[in-house]
Amino acid sequence: MKELPQSILFCCDHNSVRSPMAEGIMKKFYGTGTYVQSAGVKNDMEIDGFSISVCQEIDVELSRHRSRSFDEMERWGDDLSSFDLVVALSPASQRRALELTRFFHLDVEYWPIMDPTGLGETRAAKLDVYRQTRDQIIQHLKNRWGEPTEKT
Repeated sequence: MKELPQSILFCCDHNSVRSPMAEGIMKKFYGTGTYVQSAGVKNDMEIDGFSISVCQEIDVELSRHRSRSFDEMERWGDDLSSFDLVVALSPASQRRALELTRFFHLDVEYWPIMDPTGLGETRAAKLDVYRQTRDQIIQHLKNRWGEPTEKT
């Protein structure tokens, strides 16, 4: 297990499912000592309702999350070089993060997290798939930084 970074950026394809889940769970598990943000390769979708539901089950609030892209981060003054660690949760976001950080001394990690969108036929089946994604994120967080330091 490694020491928590001072700042971390989680990224995925649309910043609507995996990266907001990782951002919210990271904040819940490890508190405010680490600056945590998330972004997507694109920003063409709002936060996914199933993500909100499965995170509410573990008291992680995502309903106020606003999706944003790497390009929007740059426009808003959030420089990627200011992050200690970028964690990519999809192959496309890993490629984009590596491209954007190639001139910086910055760690980019890839965590292969399942994309639950489009899987499952019924609401119950969809929720099960989203829970699997949430639980994969939780397992990666715990493997990397240990058990949560905040009350969960």
